[in-house]
Amino acid sequence: MRPYRRRASTLSARTLRRRGAQPKVVALGGGMGLSASLAALRRITGDLTAVVTVADDGGSSGRLREELGVLPPGDLRKALAALCGDDEWGQTWARVIQHRFQSKGDLHEHAVGNLLIVALWEQLGDHVQALDLVGRLLGAQGRVLPMSAVPLELQALVKGHDPARPDDVDTVRGQATVALTPGEVQSVHLVPHDPPAVPEAVAAVLDADWVVLGPGSWFSSVIPHLLVPELLDALVETKARRVLSLNLAPQPGETAGFSPQRHLEVLARHAPKLALDVVLADEAAVPDRESLADAAKRLGAAVELAPVARKDGLPKHDPELLAAAYDRIFRMHGRIGPWR
Repeated sequence: MRPYRRRASTLSARTLRRRGAQPKVVALGGGMGLSASLAALRRITGDLTAVVTVADDGGSSGRLREELGVLPPGDLRKALAALCGDDEWGQTWARVIQHRFQSKGDLHEHAVGNLLIVALWEQLGDHVQALDLVGRLLGAQGRVLPMSAVPLELQALVKGHDPARPDDVDTVRGQATVALTPGEVQSVHLVPHDPPAVPEAVAAVLDADWVVLGPGSWFSSVIPHLLVPELLDALVETKARRVLSLNLAPQPGETAGFSPQRHLEVLARHAPKLALDVVLADEAAVPDRESLADAAKRLGAAVELAPVARKDGLPKHDPELLAAAYDRIFRMHGRIGPWR
């Protein structure tokens, strides 16, 4: 067997590191949306931090959370896997931590990475130190942080959650349930209310050149970051430029029937003080460009349209195309610092 060798995944990343010309980027989100953003961003900068939601209560993460009282590790694991390089070392470790056991016992569907992360939390007693250690083991091209150090419950007010009562508004509890809820999500909030942010996450946002929010499940992965007061304050106060990356299609359940501009409207309702600089959308996913531009302008943002979807027709981002779009935005929309 050939020995594993770690190396930078792309020429552009190597060039940026050699020149010392790379932006400090913080990406916020959760699940596959954040993974897509990280897989793109690691191609254009080596100074990358992921801030991950910790409200997941389904699957392996939910079971570990319920049994051990820990933060749900699943979205953190996915972010670490997305930061693994494209070399043999990185891709092997990405597969290992994403591997799920198949059995008739208690290990069924547990992910290896979830167990590794929780084991290190118990050993070290420090969420950030443990995630940094996993990142070093994987050769991750960036850092992964939880947005809060306490497990959070996501709750939503949903109109028509019960089809028999289409005009009633009910409270739906749990991220996994909110993500697939029938009816119209009116708003979301966290329990406990006003949870503390991880200090390192706040510091990363304040020190960033660029902050990227989205794509991802809008109510269950993107907006929750805006419900952590210290993190929202940092997003409002930071001198970084702020990019909102829109989804390629509405998500069945929580955003069914949403137009691109409606995504902006509900985000603004949850964080009215937050201004944006750029809204990135796939050009084929915007049927009404004028309405999107108007909605973005109300947030202080310009709209950038670019082909960022995979060519196979699936509503998934292509890492190389998304990287090219981010790189263009970083180059075109005002820069402050030596890398500019």
